[in-house]
Amino acid sequence: MKTAKENKIRVWTKAGAVIGAAGFLAFGIIPGFYFGSYGMLVLMNHLLGHIEATVLLRVATAAGIILGVTCVGFLSIVAGSVLGTVAGYAAHAAGAALKESAPAAEAESVKTN
Repeated sequence: MKTAKENKIRVWTKAGAVIGAAGFLAFGIIPGFYFGSYGMLVLMNHLLGHIEATVLLRVATAAGIILGVTCVGFLSIVAGSVLGTVAGYAAHAAGAALKESAPAAEAESVKTN
């Protein structure tokens, strides 16, 4: 059975992953496409020396595009989930601090009455 702390952190982690995925869809597809294709062209140029527009180069460029978009997508989702986990721990710590300080404030108000 999971505790309330684990459930709260799990929710924050999933929320961070969703935000990371949305950020990828908004800002990450085009850089992933660009850097993947450019990186594969540079790699093929270094491996083969002089490159020509052949079917092999086009297939390799397509594979680079897929790899670039996939890597940027995974990076966005993982970074979002890590930041969400950190936010979950911070929210739990803040909630625990507020919960501990609240009874002391109530006890003082009872003593003064």
